[in-house]
Amino acid sequence: MRGVCATAVLLLAASVAVLASAAQGGPATPRTGATALVAQVSVPGQASGGTVQLTGPPAGTSSASFAFPADGSVLRIGASTASVTAQPGTSSSAEGSVRALGVTVLGGEIVASAVSVRAGAAAGRAGATGDVGTSTITGLVALGQPVTAGANVQVPLADWGTLELLGATSATSDAPRTAESAVTGMRIRLIAEHAGLPVGTQIVVGSVTAAALAEDAPTTPPPASDDGSPRSSPRSPTVPAPAPPRRPPPTAPKEPGRSIPGAPPEFVKPAPEVAARFSEGGYVFPVFGPAAFGNTFGAFRPDVSGKWHHGEDLVAPIGTPLLAVADGSLFSVGWNDLGGWRLWLRDVTGNEFYYAHLSAYSPLAVAGKRVKAGDVIGFVGDSGVSGVPHLHFEIHPAELLVYGYDGVVAPYPFLVAWRRAEDVSFSAGRTYRLGDDGLAGPAGAPVASVRAGAVLLDADDISSASGLVPGALKRELARREPRPSPSG
Repeated sequence: MRGVCATAVLLLAASVAVLASAAQGGPATPRTGATALVAQVSVPGQASGGTVQLTGPPAGTSSASFAFPADGSVLRIGASTASVTAQPGTSSSAEGSVRALGVTVLGGEIVASAVSVRAGAAAGRAGATGDVGTSTITGLVALGQPVTAGANVQVPLADWGTLELLGATSATSDAPRTAESAVTGMRIRLIAEHAGLPVGTQIVVGSVTAAALAEDAPTTPPPASDDGSPRSSPRSPTVPAPAPPRRPPPTAPKEPGRSIPGAPPEFVKPAPEVAARFSEGGYVFPVFGPAAFGNTFGAFRPDVSGKWHHGEDLVAPIGTPLLAVADGSLFSVGWNDLGGWRLWLRDVTGNEFYYAHLSAYSPLAVAGKRVKAGDVIGFVGDSGVSGVPHLHFEIHPAELLVYGYDGVVAPYPFLVAWRRAEDVSFSAGRTYRLGDDGLAGPAGAPVASVRAGAVLLDADDISSASGLVPGALKRELARREPRPSPSG
């Protein structure tokens, strides 16, 4: 092929790894490294070359267009972005994302409007979690035929190659707290010579890996004396042990899954200016902008306490601002292996609200921070156990906190009311009441219940009366009033 250098690399890949180097006489010390490239064309038998490589920490981003070779006959990308973040230490996290727009391969034999892939990982004292994220390929056409991209899909390319789509892997380990993730957007492999390229040529667009390893800091043994025996180190000022993190009161709900407190700086983003609609009671809808939601409270969920859905899912584009629904204070800000990046809000009357699957926090999202209703506290994401970007939202009224995580009401009527800037009493929410045995419902089975706000004692149908006829409704109601008995 004309002008083909060995390997052109502008690989849409974010690779984040928290590595460990052994220290003699002590455990490993966590280190963090991150790299990002934009596209890769590998031709057997030729030397490698590369360009636009990101290295972190600190966090890095890059954007560029790309053509290989210069005429773009093998690969052309109209625009691309790549970003990486890495947070080292005993609570480690890593995330990479890539996006390519206007992808054209082999002169138009394969085209895609956009390739977007993301992966993340977190590890700490509580455990480790890998997340391959939500990856998509839109507008994909191969050899003139539209293709629907799916995880680990392989498409034959006539008799000369294969097209691999959205390969995804994830690994988690509790010792020594490792987490690995890997995603590849598009990979074209040539199994026969084609378009002047030899067998074995590979073209990759969008490949992300993220790995987090968290271990205790090493301890350095005291220096030896002249005769080889250990001797005490010079005295240093006594450093007080850090105070244990403040914990919610015993009555506060505790969501299922293991948690790691705190958020790395890379997951804190500036908050935009917003104008929220307040109800008369001072509540606001938790999502700023369009959001779709139903009424799935109580639906089966195999991975949570009681195996039923404790809240509501509000689907919205990733990065949509999330608002504090009321004045109050934040707590339990950090990572949870089911809820991903999450936080809790306790309002001034003791009611508690749970936000899960965030993509990032605002600068206000600090445990103990007081916020006002309508403040931006985070952003919609798909972290943790999540299929699509959405907010998982729960309401725990103060009077139900004694039941722990199961002391929750269906959010649907409140979400509908708050969107209209109206109010609903928390006693009106459907709950799963607890039985005498302390479990939900008889023998632990969930039973829906609701506190009645009014009881219907009697009813009459007056629909036959026309409201357009003067005096018709009055006469109809008067006709139905009880008449005194003849003996009365």
